Amino acid sequence: MKARSAVYEIRQLTTVRPDGRRGPALKRPFDMVLSGAGLLGSAPLWAIVALGIKLEDRGPVFYGQERVGKDGTRFKAWKFRSMIPNSDKAYGPLQARENDHRVTRVGRLLRATAMDDLPQLWNIFKGDMSFVGPRALLPQEVEVNGNGQPVRMEQIPGYEARHQAPPGLTGVAQIYAPRDIPRRYKFRYDLLYIKKQSFWVDLKLIALSFWITFRGKWEHRGKKF
Repeated sequence: MKARSAVYEIRQLTTVRPDGRRGPALKRPFDMVLSGAGLLGSAPLWAIVALGIKLEDRGPVFYGQERVGKDGTRFKAWKFRSMIPNSDKAYGPLQARENDHRVTRVGRLLRATAMDDLPQLWNIFKGDMSFVGPRALLPQEVEVNGNGQPVRMEQIPGYEARHQAPPGLTGVAQIYAPRDIPRRYKFRYDLLYIKKQSFWVDLKLIALSFWITFRGKWEHRGKKF
């Protein structure tokens, strides 16, 4: 029943309006206005977050990584650092898991509320990203399969197709997909968004994202809302 309910919610979310209007015409202006307002409005919060990160381990405040964007273009995505310094060098570019020992105490709060993503408002304002779209992946990101073998993202079906849209701060997969399911399943959510995307779908997903942030449920392994 739970699986049927989730499928029904996704189908309802991605229903195209009868007038056929879709996102591309409004998506970029909307992203610029909302990200600009977000950068200005969240400025005091940046100072508080930066202070908390520095007080915990005196490491860098920001964390920049090369990511894959629309049509396979590369860009540098910025976040507030939520893991121990140099975690990629020590452990490799692995997706964070439940009770991940790489995540700092301040980082757990930032990740639960998505405040670690605040610097990506600048990426959205520049046009590297959008508010809604597939998650931006690392060029060399890998996933460990059921046999314990590393699998590159490029080998997973749907990887290329999901880059038809700019990567997003939030999206169907980020909201509806359980955090620890294999990427091949998450990519199906991404492809569903690309197929059905519209400005109205984006507004619904953004509203749901604010609700999840308010409840501090982004790191929750079950249903987020």
